[in-house]
Amino acid sequence: MAINKVVKSALRALSYNDIDVTKNYILKRNLVNLAHRHYLKPFYKSWDYEIFLNDHVIPVRIFSPEIEGDYPVLLFFHGGGWVTGNIDSYNKVCTNMARLTNHVVISVDYRLAPEHPFPAALEDCYEVARVLFMNEKLLNVKNITIIGDSAGGNLAAALSLMASDRKEFKIDRQILIYPSTYNDHSDKSPFQSIRENGNDYLLTSKRICDYIKLYIKNEEDLKNPYLAPLLSQDLSNQPDTLIITAEYDPLRDEGEEYGRKLREFGNKVEIFRIKDGLHGFFALPPRFPQVKLCYDIINRFLCEVN
Repeated sequence: MAINKVVKSALRALSYNDIDVTKNYILKRNLVNLAHRHYLKPFYKSWDYEIFLNDHVIPVRIFSPEIEGDYPVLLFFHGGGWVTGNIDSYNKVCTNMARLTNHVVISVDYRLAPEHPFPAALEDCYEVARVLFMNEKLLNVKNITIIGDSAGGNLAAALSLMASDRKEFKIDRQILIYPSTYNDHSDKSPFQSIRENGNDYLLTSKRICDYIKLYIKNEEDLKNPYLAPLLSQDLSNQPDTLIITAEYDPLRDEGEEYGRKLREFGNKVEIFRIKDGLHGFFALPPRFPQVKLCYDIINRFLCEVN
């Protein structure tokens, strides 16, 4: 269903009510957690596990499809601007993902900024991936595809770069859902979607800039391809990639440009733009047409590569 004038006006009003995330990030976290409370259903199957990295524990939550079986794995990194979200707030998303893809979903509760700035979240995601890829018998996992939305899509892309650089394990497939891939989301951004969609569609360009300010330690981090994968000078030998963007998302163009750059380096890439989609639509119930289409695209990609 197209976004009509009434809905656009409502979105614009909500967007201009933007709080200063840099000063109110704890409040924003609490609002996100409250908005995504999950009530357990009879078919809900999950269990928790812990992976250790140096002096801390990385919690993961494992979600199974409804019917018992031997399934491939989606290793999932949640969105939230590296500042909000956790495995609890994404319970519903991961439950639906396991059910709709017939995959075991392993959700990673990586450390959040600003308490743990870049690259803490990425190192957590890398360690979970390293343990799973190199010890398939540990959780009886196999045939792993990494997947993330928004900041989680950024972490998935950066993880693929890091895995290629460190050469400890090989990632064959990645799914990036409206990922952040660049370092500038101000009016100086080279991407038109920042100017077209950066004020009126809930996720504003100001909020993205605020999230990045909270994520980085210093300005030098902005030049790091592990923070902004589009800056990478070498994208060869990257996984088969599916990139899904949203029409009214300020991150739309940089996600699609990342896909084109991956292709230039000889990688297999599919890029899909969801018509009438807003940033964050992946967390909506599956009955929404944008979510249904998104899962149709994901399942087609998974069938092609599995």
